Amino acid sequence: MINKRSASGGGGRRGSRDSGGGGGGRDGGASGGKRRFFYRRAKVNPLLEKQDHIDWKDVRLLSNFIPERGKILPRRISRASARSQRLLKTAIKRARFMALLPYA
Repeated sequence: MINKRSASGGGGRRGSRDSGGGGGGRDGGASGGKRRFFYRRAKVNPLLEKQDHIDWKDVRLLSNFIPERGKILPRRISRASARSQRLLKTAIKRARFMALLPYA
């Protein structure tokens, strides 16, 4: 049996990306190049910047990361690094256990 392929060697798939075409796309360029994304640099929360230890007795600092409802703010909102968020979580839970912060 003979394998039928197009002369361009496109593999027989309809609408393959390497089929030339030109015409642009979403990026508007006729070259058909990949679109580059602009990555914003992550902003670090100044309250947690370069801290090796977050003190669970510092209620004023910890209350910035607990809204009225009592939940711990997630990383994407609090702008904390992964390590700082883990330290913050532990400090908040210890302060709650010692009745310095409310559970809800």
